[in-house]
Amino acid sequence: MRKEWRFIQVVFGLLVLLLVIAACGNNDQVSETDDEQSTDDAVMKETESNVEQESEPAPDPEPVEETFENVSPLTGVGTNDPIDDRIVAVMVNNHPSARPQTGLTEADIVFEILAEGNITRLMALFQSEKPEVVGPVRSARPYYFHLADDYGALYVYHGAAFFIEEMLKAGAADNINGAYYDNDGHLFKRADFRVAPHNSYLQFGAVYQVAEGIGYEVKTDQHISLEFLSETESESISGEQAEEISISYTNTPVRYLYDSEKQLYTRYNGDSQTVDLETEEEVRLDNLFIVEAHHQVIDDAGRREIDLQSGGDAYLIQKGKVKKVQWKNVDGVILPFNGEEQLKFVPGKTWVNVIPTSSGLETAVSIE
Repeated sequence: MRKEWRFIQVVFGLLVLLLVIAACGNNDQVSETDDEQSTDDAVMKETESNVEQESEPAPDPEPVEETFENVSPLTGVGTNDPIDDRIVAVMVNNHPSARPQTGLTEADIVFEILAEGNITRLMALFQSEKPEVVGPVRSARPYYFHLADDYGALYVYHGAAFFIEEMLKAGAADNINGAYYDNDGHLFKRADFRVAPHNSYLQFGAVYQVAEGIGYEVKTDQHISLEFLSETESESISGEQAEEISISYTNTPVRYLYDSEKQLYTRYNGDSQTVDLETEEEVRLDNLFIVEAHHQVIDDAGRREIDLQSGGDAYLIQKGKVKKVQWKNVDGVILPFNGEEQLKFVPGKTWVNVIPTSSGLETAVSIE
């Protein structure tokens, strides 16, 4: 009996031991499973967080306004280049046999005024850009060289009537006459694809060297400085619509068409677009300033004197808009005014078209 009880005790002890071992095993398994699950959850949350961060677009950087060391006096455009070169004013032929011209796309300002008969001539002012070649170059006129002198420019032309040449020799303007350098291959070259007087081309790179050799100053810190609109002001210009402008100098009008995408005007003689002969780049401008002035024929050749001092009516055309304004000559510079308020130009290139008062703005200019 005692042996049987001992046996029962041993069996019972073994059963308890087995149960304890089984319970510990289950606890370890649950603990390990919980740890793995916790680790997996943490990794998943971190991954989801990274995905969310990667999927969020990065904020746009703040725009940085570009700054420049200088501003071009004639265009109002910023530049890091020095602006101490003197302006060069070149007489450019606009006879039909001289078109298309070379170099006009790089002019800061272009004046277009009648020469003989109903043919206009151009005076292109260069400072911020300097083309390799300009032309064809044509003869001088007093109202042009007075303008050039008022801008402090070197006046470059090819030939002049005797009385005009005497005025220039007497010091009316610092000048270079291409007739004295005709086809020298350095300052002037004759093109073989056109006939005289429509084939004389200025080699612009030699201008300052030749001018300095004559004794003229070629560097200056005194500049005619026009006033220009800010970018915000340029975008809020008011006025009547001016998509197409036609000026009746001749039976073939000068036309300007507005490109609303580029916000620039392109120039035409009739239906023929004004482009550069070499590059075929179109002439584009930001400001069109049409002024009326008194014209008087002074000789049998049809040469004129033009009053660019007294002021008068004008149109200022910018950004597809036109304003009826007045023009005044302020220290030799023709500027737009609204009463006593001087108006500003859009930064960029400007063409100034002068028409006779005998025609008048309303008759000679059509705006649509």
